[in-house]
Amino acid sequence: MELKVEKASKIKGVVKAPPSKSYTHRALLVACLAEGESCLRDPLYSADTLATLEACQAMGCEIEIQDDLCTVTGTGGDLKTPQNVLDLKNSGTTLRFLTTMASLAPGCTVLTGDDSLRGRPMQDLLNSLKTLGVKAYSTQENGLPPMVIKNGFYGGKTQIKGDVSSQYISSILLSAPYAQNSVDLSVVGEFKSKPYVEMTLDIMEKFGVHCQQDPGNKFHLDKQTYNARDYTIEGDYSSASYLLSAAAILDGEVTVQNLFSESKQGDKIILDILQEMGARIIIKEDQVTVKGTLSSSDKPLSNNESLTSDKILSNAESLSSDKLSSNAKLSSSDDQTKTTKSTCDLNGINVNLENSPDLLPTVAALAAVAQGTSHITGVEHARFKETDRVHTMALELTKLGVDVTEEQDGLIIKGGAHGGVVKSHDDHRLVMALTLVGLLTGGVHIKGAAAHRVSFPNFPQVMEGLGCPIKII
Repeated sequence: MELKVEKASKIKGVVKAPPSKSYTHRALLVACLAEGESCLRDPLYSADTLATLEACQAMGCEIEIQDDLCTVTGTGGDLKTPQNVLDLKNSGTTLRFLTTMASLAPGCTVLTGDDSLRGRPMQDLLNSLKTLGVKAYSTQENGLPPMVIKNGFYGGKTQIKGDVSSQYISSILLSAPYAQNSVDLSVVGEFKSKPYVEMTLDIMEKFGVHCQQDPGNKFHLDKQTYNARDYTIEGDYSSASYLLSAAAILDGEVTVQNLFSESKQGDKIILDILQEMGARIIIKEDQVTVKGTLSSSDKPLSNNESLTSDKILSNAESLSSDKLSSNAKLSSSDDQTKTTKSTCDLNGINVNLENSPDLLPTVAALAAVAQGTSHITGVEHARFKETDRVHTMALELTKLGVDVTEEQDGLIIKGGAHGGVVKSHDDHRLVMALTLVGLLTGGVHIKGAAAHRVSFPNFPQVMEGLGCPIKII
Protein backbone atom coordinates (compact mmCIF):
# COMPACT_ATOMS: atom_id res chain seq x y z
CA MET A 1 0.00 0.00 0.00
CA GLU A 2 1.15 3.52 -0.82
CA LEU A 3 -0.18 6.96 0.05
CA LYS A 4 -0.09 10.01 -2.16
CA VAL A 5 -0.44 13.22 -0.16
CA GLU A 6 -1.30 16.49 -1.87
CA LYS A 7 -1.27 20.04 -0.59
CA ALA A 8 -4.26 20.82 1.62
CA SER A 9 -6.09 24.03 2.37
CA LYS A 10 -7.49 24.71 5.82
CA ILE A 11 -8.98 21.65 7.45
CA LYS A 12 -11.82 21.48 9.92
CA GLY A 13 -13.72 18.85 11.84
CA VAL A 14 -14.46 16.97 15.04
CA VAL A 15 -13.03 13.46 15.45
CA LYS A 16 -12.63 10.92 18.22
CA ALA A 17 -9.09 10.00 19.15
CA PRO A 18 -8.16 6.38 18.49
CA PRO A 19 -8.10 4.35 21.71
CA SER A 20 -4.75 4.23 23.47
CA LYS A 21 -2.51 1.46 22.20
CA SER A 22 -0.49 1.46 25.41
CA TYR A 23 -3.53 1.17 27.67
CA THR A 24 -5.13 -1.50 25.45
CA HIS A 25 -2.04 -3.73 25.72
CA ARG A 26 -1.94 -3.35 29.49
CA ALA A 27 -5.69 -3.80 29.98
CA LEU A 28 -5.69 -7.04 27.98
CA LEU A 29 -2.83 -8.49 30.01
CA VAL A 30 -4.18 -7.65 33.47
CA ALA A 31 -7.68 -8.80 32.47
CA CYS A 32 -6.13 -12.06 31.25
CA LEU A 33 -4.42 -12.59 34.61
CA ALA A 34 -7.46 -11.52 36.65
CA GLU A 35 -10.03 -13.97 37.95
CA GLY A 36 -13.49 -13.35 36.51
CA GLU A 37 -14.95 -11.44 33.59
CA SER A 38 -13.69 -8.00 32.59
CA CYS A 39 -15.44 -5.76 30.08
CA LEU A 40 -12.98 -3.59 28.18
CA ARG A 41 -14.81 -0.77 26.44
CA ASP A 42 -13.46 0.97 23.35
CA PRO A 43 -10.17 -0.95 23.04
CA LEU A 44 -7.89 -0.42 20.06
CA TYR A 45 -8.08 -3.18 17.48
CA SER A 46 -4.84 -2.82 15.57
CA ALA A 47 -2.06 -5.10 14.38
CA ASP A 48 -0.08 -4.64 17.60
CA THR A 49 -2.93 -5.01 20.09
CA LEU A 50 -4.36 -8.00 18.23
CA ALA A 51 -0.97 -9.67 18.71
CA THR A 52 -1.44 -9.27 22.46
CA LEU A 53 -5.06 -10.41 22.31
CA GLU A 54 -4.20 -13.56 20.36
CA ALA A 55 -1.30 -14.36 22.69
CA CYS A 56 -3.62 -14.11 25.69
CA GLN A 57 -6.05 -16.48 23.99
CA ALA A 58 -3.24 -18.92 23.28
CA MET A 59 -2.41 -18.92 26.99
CA GLY A 60 -5.93 -19.88 28.06
CA CYS A 61 -7.81 -16.60 28.22
CA GLU A 62 -11.31 -16.49 26.70
CA ILE A 63 -12.00 -13.30 24.75
CA GLU A 64 -15.19 -12.24 22.98
CA ILE A 65 -15.25 -9.20 20.71
CA GLN A 66 -18.48 -7.37 20.00
CA ASP A 67 -17.92 -4.05 18.26
CA ASP A 68 -16.41 -1.67 20.83
CA LEU A 69 -16.77 -4.13 23.71
CA CYS A 70 -14.12 -6.74 24.48
CA THR A 71 -15.14 -9.26 27.14
CA VAL A 72 -12.22 -11.05 28.76
CA THR A 73 -12.66 -14.11 30.97
CA GLY A 74 -9.46 -14.19 32.96
CA THR A 75 -7.31 -17.12 34.02
CA GLY A 76 -6.72 -16.10 37.61
CA GLY A 77 -3.04 -16.49 36.82
CA ASP A 78 -3.50 -20.15 35.88
CA LEU A 79 -2.15 -19.85 32.35
CA LYS A 80 -1.94 -22.64 29.79
CA THR A 81 1.07 -23.61 27.73
CA PRO A 82 0.58 -22.37 24.13
CA GLN A 83 0.16 -25.26 21.71
CA ASN A 84 2.43 -23.57 19.19
CA VAL A 85 5.14 -20.96 18.89
CA LEU A 86 3.70 -17.49 19.55
CA ASP A 87 4.22 -15.28 16.50
CA LEU A 88 3.92 -11.74 17.85
CA LYS A 89 4.28 -10.18 14.39
CA ASN A 90 5.82 -6.69 14.81
CA SER A 91 4.61 -5.90 18.33
CA GLY A 92 7.53 -5.04 20.57
CA THR A 93 5.19 -4.28 23.46
CA THR A 94 3.66 -7.76 23.26
CA LEU A 95 7.11 -9.35 23.10
CA ARG A 96 8.41 -7.55 26.17
CA PHE A 97 5.28 -7.97 28.28
CA LEU A 98 4.85 -11.66 27.37
CA THR A 99 8.47 -12.47 28.19
CA THR A 100 7.73 -12.23 31.91
CA MET A 101 4.10 -13.37 31.78
CA ALA A 102 5.05 -16.58 29.94
CA SER A 103 7.00 -17.69 33.02
CA LEU A 104 3.63 -18.18 34.76
CA ALA A 105 2.59 -20.85 32.23
CA PRO A 106 3.59 -24.51 32.64
CA GLY A 107 6.17 -26.01 30.33
CA CYS A 108 7.95 -23.83 27.77
CA THR A 109 6.71 -20.90 25.71
CA VAL A 110 8.48 -19.79 22.53
CA LEU A 111 8.18 -16.14 21.43
CA THR A 112 9.11 -14.89 17.98
CA GLY A 113 7.96 -12.38 15.37
CA ASP A 114 8.80 -10.75 12.06
CA ASP A 115 12.25 -9.62 10.90
CA SER A 116 11.96 -6.31 12.75
CA LEU A 117 10.85 -7.90 16.01
CA ARG A 118 13.65 -10.44 15.88
CA GLY A 119 16.05 -7.50 15.95
CA ARG A 120 14.75 -6.06 19.23
CA PRO A 121 17.28 -6.19 22.10
CA MET A 122 16.02 -8.26 25.05
CA GLN A 123 19.15 -9.21 27.00
CA ASP A 124 18.68 -6.65 29.79
CA LEU A 125 15.23 -8.04 30.55
CA LEU A 126 16.47 -11.64 30.34
CA ASN A 127 19.27 -10.83 32.80
CA SER A 128 16.87 -9.27 35.30
CA LEU A 129 14.43 -12.18 35.04
CA LYS A 130 17.23 -14.66 35.66
CA THR A 131 17.84 -13.18 39.12
CA LEU A 132 14.10 -13.62 39.81
CA GLY A 133 14.32 -17.33 39.07
CA VAL A 134 12.96 -17.15 35.52
CA LYS A 135 14.64 -19.44 33.01
CA ALA A 136 14.47 -17.50 29.76
CA TYR A 137 16.97 -17.38 26.95
CA SER A 138 17.53 -16.34 23.36
CA THR A 139 17.65 -19.35 21.04
CA GLN A 140 20.65 -17.86 19.23
CA GLU A 141 22.26 -16.71 22.49
CA ASN A 142 22.51 -13.15 21.14
CA GLY A 143 19.87 -11.47 23.31
CA LEU A 144 17.40 -11.34 20.41
CA PRO A 145 14.20 -13.30 19.67
CA PRO A 146 13.23 -16.07 19.17
CA MET A 147 13.16 -16.70 22.92
CA VAL A 148 12.24 -19.64 25.11
CA ILE A 149 10.65 -19.00 28.52
CA LYS A 150 10.27 -21.85 30.99
CA ASN A 151 7.80 -22.10 33.84
CA GLY A 152 8.87 -20.57 37.13
CA PHE A 153 8.79 -17.03 38.54
CA TYR A 154 10.34 -17.34 42.00
CA GLY A 155 10.54 -13.63 42.86
CA GLY A 156 13.09 -11.83 45.00
CA LYS A 157 15.26 -8.82 44.20
CA THR A 158 16.50 -7.61 40.85
CA GLN A 159 17.56 -4.48 39.05
CA ILE A 160 17.33 -3.23 35.50
CA LYS A 161 18.71 -0.34 33.48
CA GLY A 162 16.18 2.38 32.73
CA ASP A 163 17.71 3.92 29.62
CA VAL A 164 16.86 1.29 26.97
CA SER A 165 13.14 0.51 27.28
CA SER A 166 10.63 1.26 30.01
CA GLN A 167 8.72 -1.79 28.75
CA TYR A 168 11.26 -4.04 30.47
CA ILE A 169 10.19 -2.48 33.77
CA SER A 170 6.48 -2.68 32.97
CA SER A 171 6.91 -6.31 31.92
CA ILE A 172 8.18 -7.34 35.35
CA LEU A 173 5.69 -5.19 37.24
CA LEU A 174 2.62 -6.50 35.37
CA SER A 175 3.32 -10.16 36.19
CA ALA A 176 5.07 -9.72 39.56
CA PRO A 177 1.85 -10.12 41.62
CA TYR A 178 1.76 -13.77 40.52
CA ALA A 179 5.36 -14.61 41.40
CA GLN A 180 5.91 -17.22 44.13
CA ASN A 181 7.33 -14.54 46.43
CA SER A 182 7.38 -10.76 46.63
CA VAL A 183 9.36 -8.85 44.01
CA ASP A 184 11.69 -5.90 44.55
CA LEU A 185 12.73 -4.09 41.39
CA SER A 186 15.29 -1.28 41.28
CA VAL A 187 15.78 0.88 38.21
CA VAL A 188 19.42 1.88 37.83
CA GLY A 189 20.86 4.69 35.79
CA GLU A 190 18.78 7.14 33.81
CA PHE A 191 15.05 6.36 33.88
CA LYS A 192 13.68 7.21 30.43
CA SER A 193 10.04 7.06 29.32
CA LYS A 194 8.95 7.00 32.97
CA PRO A 195 5.35 8.07 32.18
CA TYR A 196 4.81 4.68 30.50
CA VAL A 197 5.65 2.94 33.78
CA GLU A 198 3.27 5.30 35.56
CA MET A 199 0.57 4.19 33.11
CA THR A 200 1.36 0.58 34.02
CA LEU A 201 1.05 1.29 37.75
CA ASP A 202 -2.18 3.20 37.10
CA ILE A 203 -3.92 0.30 35.38
CA MET A 204 -2.57 -2.21 37.91
CA GLU A 205 -4.09 -0.11 40.69
CA LYS A 206 -7.40 0.11 38.87
CA PHE A 207 -7.50 -3.70 38.66
CA GLY A 208 -6.82 -4.03 42.38
CA VAL A 209 -3.04 -4.50 42.64
CA HIS A 210 -0.97 -2.11 44.73
CA CYS A 211 2.70 -1.47 44.05
CA GLN A 212 4.83 0.27 46.64
CA GLN A 213 7.13 2.77 44.97
CA ASP A 214 10.03 4.01 47.08
CA PRO A 215 12.39 6.93 46.46
CA GLY A 216 15.22 6.10 44.12
CA ASN A 217 13.03 4.35 41.55
CA LYS A 218 12.48 1.20 43.61
CA PHE A 219 9.32 -0.90 43.35
CA HIS A 220 7.97 -3.53 45.76
CA LEU A 221 5.15 -5.93 44.93
CA ASP A 222 3.70 -8.56 47.27
CA LYS A 223 1.77 -11.59 46.05
CA GLN A 224 -1.65 -10.33 44.92
CA THR A 225 -4.35 -10.98 42.33
CA TYR A 226 -5.99 -8.70 39.80
CA ASN A 227 -9.74 -8.17 40.16
CA ALA A 228 -11.89 -8.33 37.03
CA ARG A 229 -13.75 -5.10 36.27
CA ASP A 230 -15.28 -2.89 33.60
CA TYR A 231 -12.68 -0.58 32.12
CA THR A 232 -12.86 2.07 29.38
CA ILE A 233 -9.77 2.74 27.27
CA GLU A 234 -9.01 6.45 26.89
CA GLY A 235 -7.88 8.13 23.68
CA ASP A 236 -4.28 7.98 22.51
CA TYR A 237 -2.30 11.23 22.60
CA SER A 238 0.37 9.76 20.29
CA SER A 239 -2.15 9.02 17.54
CA ALA A 240 -4.01 12.27 18.16
CA SER A 241 -0.76 14.20 17.71
CA TYR A 242 -1.03 13.81 13.92
CA LEU A 243 -4.56 15.23 13.86
CA LEU A 244 -3.71 18.17 16.12
CA SER A 245 -0.48 18.87 14.26
CA ALA A 246 -2.26 18.90 10.90
CA ALA A 247 -4.57 21.64 12.18
CA ALA A 248 -1.61 23.67 13.43
CA ILE A 249 0.35 23.30 10.19
CA LEU A 250 -2.59 24.19 7.95
CA ASP A 251 -4.06 26.90 10.18
CA GLY A 252 -7.22 24.82 10.49
CA GLU A 253 -9.57 23.94 13.33
CA VAL A 254 -9.75 20.37 14.59
CA THR A 255 -11.31 19.08 17.80
CA VAL A 256 -10.17 15.68 19.04
CA GLN A 257 -12.47 14.03 21.55
CA ASN A 258 -11.66 11.34 24.13
CA LEU A 259 -8.44 13.09 25.16
CA PHE A 260 -8.46 13.61 28.91
CA SER A 261 -6.68 16.53 30.56
CA GLU A 262 -5.82 14.38 33.61
CA SER A 263 -4.33 11.57 31.53
CA LYS A 264 -1.07 10.01 32.69
CA GLN A 265 0.14 9.62 29.11
CA GLY A 266 3.53 11.23 28.68
CA ASP A 267 2.70 12.07 25.07
CA LYS A 268 0.27 14.67 26.36
CA ILE A 269 3.30 16.94 26.11
CA ILE A 270 2.38 17.40 22.43
CA LEU A 271 0.00 20.11 23.64
CA ASP A 272 2.90 22.02 25.22
CA ILE A 273 4.98 21.56 22.10
CA LEU A 274 2.30 22.79 19.71
CA GLN A 275 1.59 25.82 21.87
CA GLU A 276 5.30 26.61 22.19
CA MET A 277 5.54 26.50 18.39
CA GLY A 278 2.68 28.97 18.08
CA ALA A 279 -0.51 26.92 17.84
CA ARG A 280 -3.71 28.04 19.52
CA ILE A 281 -4.80 25.29 21.92
CA ILE A 282 -8.11 24.97 23.77
CA ILE A 283 -8.21 22.23 26.39
CA LYS A 284 -11.32 20.84 28.02
CA GLU A 285 -11.77 17.91 30.37
CA ASP A 286 -12.22 15.32 27.62
CA GLN A 287 -11.22 17.00 24.37
CA VAL A 288 -8.61 19.24 22.76
CA THR A 289 -9.05 21.78 19.97
CA VAL A 290 -6.36 23.33 17.79
CA LYS A 291 -7.48 26.56 16.12
CA GLY A 292 -4.63 27.44 13.81
CA THR A 293 -1.77 29.58 15.08
CA LEU A 294 -1.46 32.56 17.38
CA SER A 295 -0.71 35.97 15.93
CA SER A 296 2.20 37.92 17.38
CA SER A 297 -0.20 39.97 19.51
CA ASP A 298 -1.93 36.94 21.03
CA LYS A 299 -0.99 35.27 24.28
CA PRO A 300 -1.31 31.59 25.22
CA LEU A 301 -4.72 30.67 26.56
CA SER A 302 -4.86 30.66 30.36
CA ASN A 303 -6.51 27.25 30.58
CA ASN A 304 -3.41 25.66 29.09
CA GLU A 305 -0.87 27.17 31.48
CA SER A 306 -1.00 24.20 33.83
CA LEU A 307 0.42 21.92 31.13
CA THR A 308 3.76 23.71 30.85
CA SER A 309 6.58 21.16 30.90
CA ASP A 310 10.11 21.67 32.12
CA LYS A 311 11.23 19.42 29.26
CA ILE A 312 10.61 22.23 26.75
CA LEU A 313 13.63 24.44 26.40
CA SER A 314 13.61 28.11 25.57
CA ASN A 315 13.57 28.87 21.86
CA ALA A 316 16.06 31.57 22.65
CA GLU A 317 18.74 28.94 23.32
CA SER A 318 21.22 28.99 20.47
CA LEU A 319 22.82 26.03 18.75
CA SER A 320 26.57 26.47 18.71
CA SER A 321 28.38 26.19 15.40
CA ASP A 322 30.78 23.73 17.05
CA LYS A 323 27.91 21.37 17.85
CA LEU A 324 26.54 21.63 14.35
CA SER A 325 29.86 20.89 12.74
CA SER A 326 30.69 17.96 15.02
CA ASN A 327 27.82 15.81 13.81
CA ALA A 328 27.22 13.95 10.57
CA LYS A 329 25.03 16.14 8.43
CA LEU A 330 22.47 14.84 5.96
CA SER A 331 21.96 17.36 3.17
CA SER A 332 19.64 17.28 0.20
CA SER A 333 20.89 16.92 -3.36
CA ASP A 334 21.60 19.86 -5.63
CA ASP A 335 18.49 19.14 -7.66
CA GLN A 336 16.32 19.10 -4.55
CA THR A 337 17.64 22.38 -3.19
CA LYS A 338 16.55 24.07 -6.39
CA THR A 339 12.97 23.13 -5.57
CA THR A 340 10.95 25.74 -3.72
CA LYS A 341 10.61 24.79 -0.07
CA SER A 342 7.52 25.43 2.03
CA THR A 343 7.11 26.46 5.66
CA CYS A 344 4.03 27.20 7.75
CA ASP A 345 3.40 29.79 10.48
CA LEU A 346 4.76 27.61 13.30
CA ASN A 347 8.09 28.44 14.90
CA GLY A 348 11.00 26.11 15.52
CA ILE A 349 11.46 24.58 18.96
CA ASN A 350 14.12 23.12 21.24
CA VAL A 351 12.62 20.15 23.08
CA ASN A 352 13.71 17.13 25.11
CA LEU A 353 11.57 14.08 24.32
CA GLU A 354 13.25 11.73 26.79
CA ASN A 355 9.90 10.76 28.32
CA SER A 356 7.96 10.81 25.04
CA PRO A 357 10.11 9.14 22.36
CA ASP A 358 7.05 8.12 20.33
CA LEU A 359 6.53 11.80 19.54
CA LEU A 360 9.87 12.06 17.74
CA PRO A 361 8.40 11.52 14.24
CA THR A 362 5.57 14.00 14.87
CA VAL A 363 7.82 16.73 16.24
CA ALA A 364 10.41 16.13 13.52
CA ALA A 365 7.67 16.60 10.90
CA LEU A 366 6.51 19.79 12.60
CA ALA A 367 10.08 21.07 12.68
CA ALA A 368 10.50 20.25 8.98
CA VAL A 369 7.77 22.71 8.03
CA ALA A 370 8.27 25.28 10.81
CA GLN A 371 10.17 28.53 10.48
CA GLY A 372 13.68 28.53 11.87
CA THR A 373 15.73 25.75 13.44
CA SER A 374 14.54 23.10 15.87
CA HIS A 375 16.60 20.88 18.15
CA ILE A 376 15.14 17.57 19.38
CA THR A 377 17.12 15.80 22.12
CA GLY A 378 16.83 12.92 24.58
CA VAL A 379 15.68 10.26 22.11
CA GLU A 380 18.59 7.86 21.77
CA HIS A 381 16.26 5.09 22.97
CA ALA A 382 14.06 5.79 19.92
CA ARG A 383 16.74 3.99 17.92
CA PHE A 384 15.33 0.71 19.32
CA LYS A 385 11.75 1.07 18.09
CA GLU A 386 10.24 -0.47 14.93
CA THR A 387 13.17 1.21 13.21
CA ASP A 388 16.04 3.40 14.28
CA ARG A 389 13.68 6.37 14.29
CA VAL A 390 16.39 8.97 14.75
CA HIS A 391 18.14 7.83 11.59
CA THR A 392 15.11 6.96 9.47
CA MET A 393 13.40 10.29 10.15
CA ALA A 394 16.59 12.13 9.21
CA LEU A 395 16.95 10.01 6.08
CA GLU A 396 13.38 10.46 4.85
CA LEU A 397 13.10 14.16 5.67
CA THR A 398 16.28 14.72 3.68
CA LYS A 399 14.51 13.24 0.66
CA LEU A 400 11.96 16.03 1.09
CA GLY A 401 14.66 18.69 0.96
CA VAL A 402 14.85 19.26 4.70
CA ASP A 403 18.20 20.30 6.19
CA VAL A 404 18.77 17.70 8.94
CA THR A 405 21.71 17.04 11.25
CA GLU A 406 21.61 13.68 13.00
CA GLU A 407 22.97 13.46 16.54
CA GLN A 408 23.30 10.38 18.71
CA ASP A 409 20.32 11.39 20.83
CA GLY A 410 18.34 13.59 18.49
CA LEU A 411 18.01 15.80 15.44
CA ILE A 412 18.68 19.39 14.42
CA ILE A 413 16.19 20.43 11.76
CA LYS A 414 16.01 23.62 9.74
CA GLY A 415 12.47 24.22 8.52
CA GLY A 416 11.68 24.07 4.82
CA ALA A 417 10.45 21.09 2.79
CA HIS A 418 9.18 20.08 -0.64
CA GLY A 419 7.51 17.02 -2.13
CA GLY A 420 9.19 13.74 -2.93
CA VAL A 421 9.12 9.96 -2.62
CA VAL A 422 9.77 8.52 0.83
CA LYS A 423 9.70 5.13 2.58
CA SER A 424 8.01 4.16 5.82
CA HIS A 425 10.57 1.49 6.76
CA ASP A 426 7.46 -0.39 7.92
CA ASP A 427 7.10 2.06 10.81
CA HIS A 428 3.57 3.27 11.48
CA ARG A 429 4.69 6.55 13.03
CA LEU A 430 6.84 7.46 10.04
CA VAL A 431 3.85 7.00 7.72
CA MET A 432 1.71 9.43 9.67
CA ALA A 433 4.47 11.94 10.37
CA LEU A 434 5.55 12.16 6.73
CA THR A 435 1.91 12.67 5.77
CA LEU A 436 1.98 15.90 7.80
CA VAL A 437 4.81 17.28 5.67
CA GLY A 438 2.94 16.38 2.49
CA LEU A 439 -0.17 18.27 3.57
CA LEU A 440 1.84 21.49 3.39
CA THR A 441 4.15 20.80 0.46
CA GLY A 442 2.02 18.52 -1.68
CA GLY A 443 3.49 15.82 -3.87
CA VAL A 444 4.61 13.44 -1.12
CA HIS A 445 4.47 9.77 -2.08
CA ILE A 446 4.83 7.36 0.87
CA LYS A 447 5.80 3.76 0.17
CA GLY A 448 5.00 1.03 2.67
CA ALA A 449 2.11 3.04 4.06
CA ALA A 450 0.15 0.02 5.29
CA ALA A 451 2.24 0.18 8.47
CA HIS A 452 -0.19 2.78 9.87
CA ARG A 453 -2.49 -0.12 10.79
CA VAL A 454 -0.23 -0.93 13.73
CA SER A 455 -1.70 1.90 15.82
CA PHE A 456 -4.20 3.92 13.73
CA PRO A 457 -6.04 1.54 11.35
CA ASN A 458 -8.31 4.16 9.77
CA PHE A 459 -5.78 7.00 9.63
CA PRO A 460 -6.21 7.80 5.89
CA GLN A 461 -10.00 7.84 6.19
CA VAL A 462 -9.95 10.11 9.26
CA MET A 463 -7.59 12.54 7.57
CA GLU A 464 -9.72 12.56 4.41
CA GLY A 465 -12.76 13.30 6.56
CA LEU A 466 -11.02 16.43 7.84
CA GLY A 467 -10.43 17.62 4.28
CA CYS A 468 -6.92 16.28 3.68
CA PRO A 469 -6.30 15.19 0.06
CA ILE A 470 -4.85 11.73 0.68
CA LYS A 471 -5.09 9.00 -1.92
CA ILE A 472 -4.46 5.30 -1.33
CA ILE A 473 -2.66 3.73 -4.29
